[in-house]
Amino acid sequence: MHFAKKGIRVLGIAESFSSRKNSILAGVVMRKDLRVDGFSYTCTTVGGMDATDSVIDLYRNFSREDINFIMIGGAVISWYNIIDPLRIFQETERGTIIVTYKYSEGLLENIIHHFPGDERRISAYRSLGKRTPVKLRTGHILYIRSHGLDEKEAESVCSDFTYDGKIPEPLRIARLYARSVLRAHTSE
Repeated sequence: MHFAKKGIRVLGIAESFSSRKNSILAGVVMRKDLRVDGFSYTCTTVGGMDATDSVIDLYRNFSREDINFIMIGGAVISWYNIIDPLRIFQETERGTIIVTYKYSEGLLENIIHHFPGDERRISAYRSLGKRTPVKLRTGHILYIRSHGLDEKEAESVCSDFTYDGKIPEPLRIARLYARSVLRAHTSE
């Protein structure tokens, strides 16, 4: 992969949810020169275990071979709906980067509290492994998990797609899009 090319495209995926049954999972395809190149959205179940399937469906709905990487805002979304980044990488054959913005000790205790005895969910969370801190060229720190590309490549992709601050543009725009779709669905 030639990371210097302007035509590199990332599918940024972010979610927005309220106390409803479903959350909105929005996807934005963005080129390295920060031009938006596509939008789509789907739903995932709040408190469910279908986030990975929703991410894969969202990628497939684009029907595009020019998406190089998938970047997802968080591995635990929609009230403990856990994403499996390794499965996403294996099924899409696209490098997958999970991005979070703050250091934490993790969510295991919260998951056990809210879903006692849910071994599938607990196992899915444990299989995520540790997050790696990476420093963007903006000086901010992100915490990532990546599959299909090494830590330095993932750091480079995150830096290349961050205009300022600490939120990569594909995730920032996807989050705005998800919120807009959620508001439209809520007002119906």
